[in-house]
Amino acid sequence: MADKVVLVVGGGGREHALCMGLSESQHVTQIHCSPGNAGTVSLAMNHSVPASDIEGLLNLAKKVSADLVVAGPEAPLCAGLADRLSEQGIPCFGPVAALAHLEGSKLHAKEVMRAADVPTAAFHVLEKGSDLDAALDDFAGQPWVVKRDVLAGGKGVVVTADRVEALAFIRSSIESDGRVLLEQFLPGEEASMLVVMDGSGFVCLPASQDHKRAFDGDNGPNTGGMGAYCPAPVVTEEIRDLTVQTIIEPMHAYLRGLEQPYRGVLYVGLMIPKSGLPSVVEFNVRFGDPECQITLPLIESDLFELLHAAATDGLSQMKVRFSHLHAATVVLAAEGYPQSPVKGRLIRGMPSERLSFSAGEAWVNHAGTGQNADGELISTGGRVLSCSAIGPTLEDAVEMAYALLNTIDLEGSHFRKDIGFRAL
Repeated sequence: MADKVVLVVGGGGREHALCMGLSESQHVTQIHCSPGNAGTVSLAMNHSVPASDIEGLLNLAKKVSADLVVAGPEAPLCAGLADRLSEQGIPCFGPVAALAHLEGSKLHAKEVMRAADVPTAAFHVLEKGSDLDAALDDFAGQPWVVKRDVLAGGKGVVVTADRVEALAFIRSSIESDGRVLLEQFLPGEEASMLVVMDGSGFVCLPASQDHKRAFDGDNGPNTGGMGAYCPAPVVTEEIRDLTVQTIIEPMHAYLRGLEQPYRGVLYVGLMIPKSGLPSVVEFNVRFGDPECQITLPLIESDLFELLHAAATDGLSQMKVRFSHLHAATVVLAAEGYPQSPVKGRLIRGMPSERLSFSAGEAWVNHAGTGQNADGELISTGGRVLSCSAIGPTLEDAVEMAYALLNTIDLEGSHFRKDIGFRAL
């Protein structure tokens, strides 16, 4: 019987994908999304409460009698959304603030990995008065990896072989944040594993690969993600087993041993070297975007059951089924993204809305979209939308996603034309 009410917090492509998945649940009768976008409005009731307004979201959850709140972005979790909901007895898919600090602070994540004996890169913490040249010398001969120790929306990392650029970013980060991390460069291929976990157990979703650089061939500035595909062939069964043994199990054991266990999804950014021994690049405390758009469609089990179980320590009772198909998504970005995206332009050629994930077909996940005064679809963000597809092979999924994307017109927009190239 469909009688459950869900509130999804956020307004990007990830939240549109979450609304699509939840709309297929046999349990869900009503979905609310705040603030949502022009795509979620077809699946949910959009509200104007921003994701940064914790008290407003708490009041909204009570007003709509939410049986479950699903936090899309990390910022409200770091600000204590799950804590406040817990006080009111409302289940939240997303960790409390103390555990969301795994994404909020790169240094805290490193300290937790050290405590849990999880493999990760060596690092220096640099502050005012630190010997910056000596630290750079320690990791010379490879590109330098510099990470801001704050929430930076996926854009707080610089990887560069240019010592002047590395030094400038270190100095500006110390000036703005008080400290910065300089990490040893880990060679290899990156992949992502999304792990749904609670105090009773964990479920690993199929591994995926994202494309962070703005332009083809992994060139240009870092972005929040220009496309992704799943499953990632680089994560073989052997590497998956190693990842579970050396990273996921130790992290889950550490987190469930705390006063309040981790409840939500832990995004594990992996580096897989030629040796095949994976290390952690970073943790995020929410579904990746655009990884969410291509992992959710491969979950055959009821999405509400999975998310609600994780929010209420019921995962150990879940048997989650996954499709053996392939999924891909390609992001259409606004002119000027990621530096200074141009907003407010008309989006033409949009296909009719698809309200569910369909094998053998492509669909649009709205991200930075809205409507103007005349009700026309316009761009409101840097990553405007993504075209996603599921097919029997990765080639099929990629081909369908691009075929759909090429029917959409947004002046000045750009997209990568090589999504999936590492696997293909």
